[in-house]
Amino acid sequence: MTGVPVTGERAGDAPLTWGQRAIWEAIERTVPDDHYFNFGRVVRLGARPASVDGARWALARLVERHESLRTLVVDGGQRLRNSGELPVAFGTDPDELLAELVAPRFDYAREWPLRAGLVTAGPEVTHIVMVFCHLAADGLGAEEAVRDLRLLLLRGEPRGSRPPQPLDIARWQQSPDGRRVAEEAAGHWEREHRRIPPTMFHLPSGAAAQPPIWRASLRSPAIDLAAQRIAVKHGTSTSNVLLTAVTALVARTTGHETVAMLPIVSNRFRADTRGAVSTMSQEGLFVLDVEKVRFDELLALARPAALRAYRSAYHDPADRARVLAEVSEDRGEPVHPYCCFNDMRFADHAVYRDDALIRRALGETSLTWPMSQDQLNCRFCVHLSGTMDVSVTADTRWLSRAEMEGFLRGLEDLLVEAALR
Repeated sequence: MTGVPVTGERAGDAPLTWGQRAIWEAIERTVPDDHYFNFGRVVRLGARPASVDGARWALARLVERHESLRTLVVDGGQRLRNSGELPVAFGTDPDELLAELVAPRFDYAREWPLRAGLVTAGPEVTHIVMVFCHLAADGLGAEEAVRDLRLLLLRGEPRGSRPPQPLDIARWQQSPDGRRVAEEAAGHWEREHRRIPPTMFHLPSGAAAQPPIWRASLRSPAIDLAAQRIAVKHGTSTSNVLLTAVTALVARTTGHETVAMLPIVSNRFRADTRGAVSTMSQEGLFVLDVEKVRFDELLALARPAALRAYRSAYHDPADRARVLAEVSEDRGEPVHPYCCFNDMRFADHAVYRDDALIRRALGETSLTWPMSQDQLNCRFCVHLSGTMDVSVTADTRWLSRAEMEGFLRGLEDLLVEAALR
């Protein structure tokens, strides 16, 4: 492990951005298993390997350009450092180095929120491994960082002008314009929380597994193909198809006629947030009434509900906490869905697929249990990744392992049936 000197243009303190505060609250609820939020990228250099000095130089320039990569959390706020050393590890296998760097939890007040490693073959660097603290970047922010790193290696400079920085975003969010956006979102959270069920998964499942938190992952080409066919048929996105299908299955599983989901939204629709290497993603509030509604009708209802949810995702977590506390007091019980949907795919392409292809794909489905731990900040979360992987991470005190598997199998059945109807 060696250090790479980094010197930025400025230092400073500011409140956490809305996105930083949202993930910080989730981290605090997940300690000591908060390594759950760490994630990484392996940058394969392919036919153009770099020298060790060249890779170190590019990493230093990347951290100087993106202030989130040298921002700590101190006394509940963000503190930007203008200088220091980025530790860089070395290895010979990218997967092993990624696993080594992603496993430990971050020291948020002292440790750089980026861990870097170089995979070498002789004098050449073949891969650069980056592990992000979720306070520094979300999935799209990490992709922006990877893109800039590649450009620094290829041509010695990144793209275009300086992107938005967390310090500036936080200060805008405290401004009158920022408060207007926050108040509009808070109105949506309040209206919907006054009519939704207190929580989605409300009945204990029986004996919990040990540890209580498990993830079931279904690799299903059939889900991918069926979602594409439905999206083309109904003129919508596969993300909307899958969000609607998950909502329908939650209703079937829990018995609720009104379902509240918390989709993770990128919040990069605004010019002053687009391109930011930071954690901008937050939960929106998606509410759908599903009683006696066919799936194709539900898709039509889901589209405007999803737009309202996306707008509500750019919100001040302090406003949300206040609204939830007030509504819970008025209703005489805690109100929180604890039911999440996270589409982590970076592309959403749909092509009409024929019956035979979808039916044949059913034979390729496989289920695994890749993760278990003691703490989670939610009871139920569906993750979409790659082109055909759907997982459920749940607290088995509220949804047993058998019910988790049944949910995923039921999702596949629902989508295939809807696609072939």
